[in-house]
Amino acid sequence: MSEESAPRPSAEQRERQRTVVMATLTVLAGAADAVSFLTMGHVFTALATGNVLFLSFAVAGEGQVPVARPAIALGAFVLGALAGALATKGLVAHHRHWFAAALAVEGALLALAGATALWRHGSGSLTDHPDNLVIAIVGFAMGLRADTALRAAVPGMPTLLVQVSLVRLIHGLSGAVPATSERHTIRPRLVATVVGIFAGGALGTLITPWGTGRALLAIAAAVLIIAALNVILVRYHRLTPELIG
Repeated sequence: MSEESAPRPSAEQRERQRTVVMATLTVLAGAADAVSFLTMGHVFTALATGNVLFLSFAVAGEGQVPVARPAIALGAFVLGALAGALATKGLVAHHRHWFAAALAVEGALLALAGATALWRHGSGSLTDHPDNLVIAIVGFAMGLRADTALRAAVPGMPTLLVQVSLVRLIHGLSGAVPATSERHTIRPRLVATVVGIFAGGALGTLITPWGTGRALLAIAAAVLIIAALNVILVRYHRLTPELIG
């Protein structure tokens, strides 16, 4: 079927597709954080708040995580977000498939981190020998993801954070905020974000026996598949252009 003759999805279908894509990415972010925390020396790569706290504990002389690891993870995250902001701006300006491109770069970086872990440490966990280079690469990839999610601007689905989504969900359920026309759309997204982070953490925990390198490669493969599907879907008008560019 040609691009011109392909049926265009309804607004409801487009919103459902956006939710599924972002929910899947939320699960993968939770999995990446679980793998990094459980197998890379108790450091987060997606949850910047956790690294700020770990860094403050280390500076104050408390906690079991040294200054270097949270500092490297946090610094790499910031650089990834900055690189994403600069690169994606150009892609959006030229009406390219910026969303898929950003995910492809993220997936490639995660694959690089997994390959680096396998090359330098074999197929085991890095718990006893944390590798700052692997931490930096994954942190950079997650910083790029943060920019991608921010630019996609799907309400209630930042893919890396759960606090705001959880509070907004509680407000909506309690009637603390007035109902709006977006209520039926935003509530499933808030639930998907909260459940997605939890499911991702569980998934990441389940794949840690594979070893750090293999677990990262599995997450990378999933991100790359999503990127490829986005290109295919937009070609046939099945995914909203606002999401993937």
